[in-house]
Amino acid sequence: MEFHNLPEDCIANILSFTTPRDACAMSLVSSTFRSAAKSNIVWERFLPSDYHTIIPSSLRFDSKKDLYLYLSHNSILIENGQKSFSLEKANGKKCYMLSARSLLICFGDTPLCFWGWGSLPESRFTEVVNLLCVRSFKIKGRINTCMLSTDTLYGAYLVFKSSSSGSYGFEYDPAMASIEISRGGDSKFQLVYLDASRSPSMKHFRILTQVVRRIQAPPPLAPSSAAALVGHTRDSIPHPVERIDGWWEIEIGDFFNKGGEENEVEMGVDQVHVV
Repeated sequence: MEFHNLPEDCIANILSFTTPRDACAMSLVSSTFRSAAKSNIVWERFLPSDYHTIIPSSLRFDSKKDLYLYLSHNSILIENGQKSFSLEKANGKKCYMLSARSLLICFGDTPLCFWGWGSLPESRFTEVVNLLCVRSFKIKGRINTCMLSTDTLYGAYLVFKSSSSGSYGFEYDPAMASIEISRGGDSKFQLVYLDASRSPSMKHFRILTQVVRRIQAPPPLAPSSAAALVGHTRDSIPHPVERIDGWWEIEIGDFFNKGGEENEVEMGVDQVHVV
C-alpha cells in the first residue's frame, strides 16, 4: 500500500511525530494529507503536554492547530499577570517572560528616590519600573525548571527601553550577567554593557522584564567561569540589540534544561561587582 493511501487517522498519527513545519509542508502532498495535517491528533502532540494547566480556560479555539498558531504568534498573561507565556513557532517549546514586578530589584521598593513604578502603553504588562537614580544596579529573576521544556537549551534576556533623559553611567562600566542553577547546577558569568550604543550618552531605563525563551536543543554546554572574563575589551563585551518591537535586549546567558528533577534558575545583572 502506498503511503498516501493509508487511512487519514493513520497519516495524522504519523505526522504527529514530526514537527509543525513538517506537518505544514506535508499538507501540500494531497487532499488526504491536507486534512490529516489539520487534525487535532497532530496539533495536540505539538502542544506542551501540560498546556491545559498553563493557559486560561477562557482561551478557546475551534481546533488545536488554531490554538498552537495563536500561542506561537501571541503571548498570554499568566499567574495574575506576573508572567507571559508563548510557544516557539517552529517546534512548540515553551517561552516565558517575567514582569518587572516579579523581579528582585535592589532598592526596587524605595519609591521616588531610586525606582519609579508606572505603566507604558507598549508593554504587555500592566506595570514597568523606571530607573531614576541608583548606585547599586542589581536585579534578579527566578524560574522553576519544571515550567520549561525538557532537553532544551534556553537563553535568558533582559529587555528594557531607553530614552535621552534620566540616569546615566551604563556607557562607562559593564555589568556582570549571571545564570545560576540550584542543587549543584552550572553557573555562568559574563560581562555585558547595558548602554544601547558604544558612545557615551545619557540613558533612562524602563525595565520591562526578563525573558526565558527556547533557543535550540543540543547537548548542554560546559559551564564558563569568572576567570574566563579576564582580558575582555570593550569591543568584545556584548551590547544590547534592538528588537523589532522597539525594545532593547541583552542576553544574560544560556542554560540547558534536561528535565527530570526540580531546580530553580536564577538570572541576574549586577553592576555592583564590576564598577
